[in-house]
Amino acid sequence: MTAVLTRRPGLARLRTTRSPLHLLCLGFVGLVTAAALLAPWIVPYDPNEIDLGNALAGPSAAHPLGIDAAGRDTLSRLLLGARTSLLGPLGVVLFSTLAGIAIGMAAAWRGGWLDSVLSRSTELVFAFPGMLLAILIISIHGEGLLAPVIALSLAYLPYVSRLTRSLVLAERARPYVSAYQVQGHSALQICLRHILPNIAPVVLAQSTINFGYALMDLAGLSFLGLGVPALTPDWGRMVFDGQTAIQHGYPLSAVLPCVFIVLTVVAFNVVGERWADRVARRDR
Repeated sequence: MTAVLTRRPGLARLRTTRSPLHLLCLGFVGLVTAAALLAPWIVPYDPNEIDLGNALAGPSAAHPLGIDAAGRDTLSRLLLGARTSLLGPLGVVLFSTLAGIAIGMAAAWRGGWLDSVLSRSTELVFAFPGMLLAILIISIHGEGLLAPVIALSLAYLPYVSRLTRSLVLAERARPYVSAYQVQGHSALQICLRHILPNIAPVVLAQSTINFGYALMDLAGLSFLGLGVPALTPDWGRMVFDGQTAIQHGYPLSAVLPCVFIVLTVVAFNVVGERWADRVARRDR
């Protein structure tokens, strides 16, 4: 007997809604991503090129978004800042999602003492604020993108691992898992080939939401001067640098990155929540 009772792969069940808000946010995510990928080829000026004679100049034909207090083109820094601002959250999401899936699957499948150890470990991480952990690691490692990405990855990992654990426990109770076990499939084969595709949409939705929060946290660290180096284009760093411009009545170089941070976080959260709602309705 070779027939196996299985479920339709979860990724095949995932379809985005046609909600105008969802489509608008999805389009904005695509636009920001395209800007980040193409920024080195479309920026009009070197982001660190200084023209102190025109510092704090307003929008013009040569500089559509004006010049910041250090004499740098705001549009160029905004476009290249998208690359840094999205790269950090991407690293956080990739590491926390992959590690969280591995930990959650191991805890749910093996159970017993391993489940207890892994669950208690993630609870300890929950008790330690992510931003405080990031500041601690940055104080040891120094400025740069790597330290805050590692810190926030550890802070976000428990959200993915606990979600994965609960999903795998629910999937393991289904008949198709027992059928594969009877046929001699290993635990690794069952988890990766059959359970993972079924839980992927929900984990993907959570990771999308985590991306938005990671972007906000990393921007906050850069605003505090604890993120990327001073000359690196970054939205959070632009807000920090723009404080001087605000004091002189030229808020554009600080307001624009704030707007993009807020819109990007909201867009990613809406996309993630809509996907999660869609999957939840289909599973009922």
